Amino acid sequence: MQQEAVSYQSKNAFIQGVKDCIPTLLGYLSIGFAFGVVGTVTGLSLLEVALVAIFIYAGAAQFILCALLVTNTPALSIVFTVFVVNLRHFLMSLSIAPYVTRYSTLRNIGFGTLLTDETFGVAVTEAMKSKKIYGRWLDGLNVTAYVSWIIACVAGGYFGHWITDVEKWGLDFALVAMFIALLVLQLSETNKSKLNMYLKLIIIMFITVYILLNFFSTHITVLIATLFVATLGVWMDK
Repeated sequence: MQQEAVSYQSKNAFIQGVKDCIPTLLGYLSIGFAFGVVGTVTGLSLLEVALVAIFIYAGAAQFILCALLVTNTPALSIVFTVFVVNLRHFLMSLSIAPYVTRYSTLRNIGFGTLLTDETFGVAVTEAMKSKKIYGRWLDGLNVTAYVSWIIACVAGGYFGHWITDVEKWGLDFALVAMFIALLVLQLSETNKSKLNMYLKLIIIMFITVYILLNFFSTHITVLIATLFVATLGVWMDK
């Protein structure tokens, strides 16, 4: 175990993070490409597509941005909407934070800034296996995902003039498929008692989302349901 820890803190840890990111790249490349196409159709230039990918770096928020631009939504409303959609990243960062408290504030800002749904899933799975998350490994994971996303968005923006229907190629389902794979990998690393608890929480999550959708928008529903089920999970675990 000590030998493994030394390995993770060495230069090879960054490369290991890159390797652990590879299974999620299909989702990044396909959804990023799809956004580039949508951005081009919306009227964004290739430079604007690249800037959105670099500075927003959130698939759902980027697609919503395009939809709001088409309807000539005021800039302040766009900023607020993107902020609300991305609130879930605060929750994900809070979950990862206990594993990286030994690093500087600047390093932690970097970890949180580049954390996405997909890298969070990989990081949580790693935390469940080794009970630790090493900075170099997380850098490799995050940087690989970030660079891949930017390349995919730019490629989609470049070829967007010739491809107008992403559903025809099944690109719209790639993200869902990737999350299913991450969930299966995470559950496969748990013991039977924990697995039963997680399955109960998944069922509760479905029911909660179904009920809340009758009263709130999709993104507010996801946020409220996540807070509720996560709190319930902590209570059940104790």
